[in-house]
Amino acid sequence: MTNPTMPEGRRAEILLIEDNLGDELLAMRAFKNSSVETILSVATSAEEAWAMLNHHREHRFKRLPDLILLDLHLPKMSGKSLLMLIKEDAELKHIPVIVMTSSEATADVRRCYDLHASAYIVKPADLDAFKDVVATIEAFYFTIARLPLPNAA
Repeated sequence: MTNPTMPEGRRAEILLIEDNLGDELLAMRAFKNSSVETILSVATSAEEAWAMLNHHREHRFKRLPDLILLDLHLPKMSGKSLLMLIKEDAELKHIPVIVMTSSEATADVRRCYDLHASAYIVKPADLDAFKDVVATIEAFYFTIARLPLPNAA
């Protein structure tokens, strides 16, 4: 299926920031089976993601992602710290960041929204529920919502 919010022939670029291999594999399978054409890049740490976002031409994707899926519990730099960096950066702050984490803590939810997360989702444990979450994210961000085009004023 094409993406009505993307220019003709352009697949949606998604950056998954996830250090748990099992969750990464769940996400990869869910996106592979999705109805929206995507390119999924993965960073296993906040530092790797930050390098990819700041030097995107040297990494796997040639443009900035259209959407970021961010785990909070990452080694060294936390997901919250990375979210703060992204939302303080003039070139990156327009990118929707969906926090996908195992934490149900009210303080985590509040802090992520204070840092301008676009959404906060508690990760489902099984593949079918994960696929449903991915389908909902895709339906909203790539069918209903309008995303800013790269370098658009």
